[in-house]
Amino acid sequence: VQLQASGGGLMQAGGSLRLSCAASGRAFSFYIMAWFRQVPGKEREFVAAVGTDGVTTIYADFVKGRFTCSRDNAKNTVFLQMNSLKPEDTAVYYCAADAIRESIATKYDEYDYWGQGTQVTVSS
Repeated sequence: VQLQASGGGLMQAGGSLRLSCAASGRAFSFYIMAWFRQVPGKEREFVAAVGTDGVTTIYADFVKGRFTCSRDNAKNTVFLQMNSLKPEDTAVYYCAADAIRESIATKYDEYDYWGQGTQVTVSS
């Protein structure tokens, strides 16, 4: 599986961005899809994930109410809608796929495939 993330950029605080992650292959609908983020010197942290049903979602506390994770299985794409952005949201955002588990995991080492990352910078 190859994952290609896009949609990052520079945004002022309070603004919005929508990240996309396109996946190759025909098994996309069977993968749990997640977003992580990382800043230099820190461990990659879980942001959000959506289950194979497209309904079950989990969010990190620091994005609840601001970010929405969704998927379009027909287009092999997962999205991260980011609203009310804060400077502390600045990071490289990665999409990831879990091809094994049936329930959503939140640790980065539980994911099997990774996209290349897209930079999100939020200015104050």
